[in-house]
Amino acid sequence: MSSHIVLIEKQEDWLPSFPQVQTLTAREYLGQASRLEYRGIHLINLCRSYRYLSTGYYCSLLAGARHHKALPSVNTLTALSRKSLYNLDVEDLDQTVQKTLHKRQPPDSPEELELAIYFGQADNPELQNLARQIFDLFPCPILKVTFRRQHRWEIAAIHPLHLHQLTPPQHEDFSRALTSYLSKPWRLPKLKRAARYDLAILHDPSEPKAPSNPSALRKFVQAGKKLGVEVELIEKKDYGRLSEFDALFIRATTAINHYTYRFSHKAFLEGMAVIDDPNSIIRCTNKVFLAELLAKERLPHPKTVILQRGDPKTLASPLGYPVVLKIPDGSFSRGVLKADTPYQFRQLLSELFKESDLILAQEFVYTPYDWRIGILNHHPLYACRYYMSRQHWQVVKYERSGRIVEGGFETLAVEQAPKAVVEIALKLAHKIGDGLYGVDLKQTENGIYVIEINDNPNIDAGIEDKVLGDEIYRRIIADFIRRIEERRDGNLT
Repeated sequence: MSSHIVLIEKQEDWLPSFPQVQTLTAREYLGQASRLEYRGIHLINLCRSYRYLSTGYYCSLLAGARHHKALPSVNTLTALSRKSLYNLDVEDLDQTVQKTLHKRQPPDSPEELELAIYFGQADNPELQNLARQIFDLFPCPILKVTFRRQHRWEIAAIHPLHLHQLTPPQHEDFSRALTSYLSKPWRLPKLKRAARYDLAILHDPSEPKAPSNPSALRKFVQAGKKLGVEVELIEKKDYGRLSEFDALFIRATTAINHYTYRFSHKAFLEGMAVIDDPNSIIRCTNKVFLAELLAKERLPHPKTVILQRGDPKTLASPLGYPVVLKIPDGSFSRGVLKADTPYQFRQLLSELFKESDLILAQEFVYTPYDWRIGILNHHPLYACRYYMSRQHWQVVKYERSGRIVEGGFETLAVEQAPKAVVEIALKLAHKIGDGLYGVDLKQTENGIYVIEINDNPNIDAGIEDKVLGDEIYRRIIADFIRRIEERRDGNLT
């Protein structure tokens, strides 16, 4: 049985005249994982801000780790934060916009028009069909859409509105729409189908630590030819060409607030087979989500505490010293710092809180190497040992001069890796999705610890392919063929 929870940032935001429904503050939701274990929760996030890495953002992010359905989802928040993205994604809206506004707005009407949408309901009944179409693309509790007319009507902006910004007349519209929304079943977006066998590999030739080196990219192209797949290397400038392909393989370092996510999200909306898919990027690139997921699934990991800005725990390390501090969306050891003293702890937190409302404090566990288990569609693909860089506690060391120093590596057959390491890696990857993942683990005398999971792990010629050789590229291309054909046949998973 499902249950709706309305999430607010301040108690005074929820007026007595609003519908009677269970409410929680954002702080309560973030801090009460153990009390919200059951599934079936529909979370209506009405926080005062959805900006990237804000408290409102984290509530929607962690809803996924708790198997709760959030409105708005992180996918929606990311889409709304990028004007360039929704301008490309609302092309199907254009005919509706022209037909609706041309008919209802005489030539001498104002050149700009605003529309408020509450759970898919328009404040102007004549624009209801248009409002519903916009809400289906960007499911968000309250939206403000600005239309502008020059030679023709266009959507100039789509922004979330928040409760504390509403006027008393808008409170009535909001209440009616929420009451109607709560009486309807949760809706899921439909996907388009893809049909042909053309694979785009997105890469950045200038990236110093790309997930695949040039030799590996060439091997993907060669593997595609042998399997009847046309593989083309594309770059950021090729966004407008994405619909030409049946599948997208991202081989540039991913991030939410980044063009790689926009490519992934666009490919997902087009019904393409895509690795990394948007949900995998969201889940893997944020360490707060991972910490919540590891705790919920009882997977072994270093002791971790999530610190909120302004929380008393930020005055001293709750885990002793040394302690590792992590910004949620760091990659390749960036944004991962070690505090050896209380002074360092406070200084580093002060800097990190400038970028995120939540920071992770994690027990320091040293090992001479990390295990990396590569996983594709729930099956292990490769096993590597990545050694710490010399006289450093991380695999990658960034020197002040800008030089990057890395430790060595050792690639083994999956069967040669400890069975428990592989099993834990598979269990975690299964909770993320069916894509290509790299799970990093530490093996100590006290047991095995999950450190993180990567949504676009390295596949480099000469390293990860050391054991399988060209077979590793063939397996990945073959898996894209499977995904394309499933979508062609309508068996979307």
